[in-house]
Amino acid sequence: MTSRFTLHATPIDGVIVLKRACLSDHRGFFERLFCVEELSEIIGARAICQINRSFTRRQGAARGFHFQSPPHAELKIISCVRGRVLDVALDLRHGSPTFLQHYSIELSRDNSVSFVIPEGVAHGFQTLEQDTELLYLHTEEYAPAAESGVNLLDPKLGVDWPLDITETSTRDERFAHISDDYEGVVL
Repeated sequence: MTSRFTLHATPIDGVIVLKRACLSDHRGFFERLFCVEELSEIIGARAICQINRSFTRRQGAARGFHFQSPPHAELKIISCVRGRVLDVALDLRHGSPTFLQHYSIELSRDNSVSFVIPEGVAHGFQTLEQDTELLYLHTEEYAPAAESGVNLLDPKLGVDWPLDITETSTRDERFAHISDDYEGVVL
């Protein structure tokens, strides 16, 4: 069987760019977003237990950096199904050689790319077009008590957002900046 996915490693261990094969003809296209068998290399013993969708109206809006703390830490697979975003993975794993480094990629409806973000790596994004929708596959259910984040405007992170940030949520604005003694997420 030919896989409909190509995996590309990034400089951050476990953060993977997932290229999906898109089959198209005069009628439109067909694209597989997930297959447990074909993606067993990255899913392992985990199971996708929750699928969420976000919609962001305004270009330039930003969300993040979000993650769930152990024991509810989760792997996420993120795809853009409408519009475009700059999607960013921020390594918060204690002891990681890429601790506090980030990797970003553009996701769009048209580029057939998904972003795999493992446990202990926070996720954030900025919309590059209006009316943008993301689809998230999660290996853990949402646990409000485990919800955490880092301020996406923290200058220590060095994220170069491509547009002026037009809006964020009150919750995201309240996330702290990284302190000098921050040790990261212990998995």
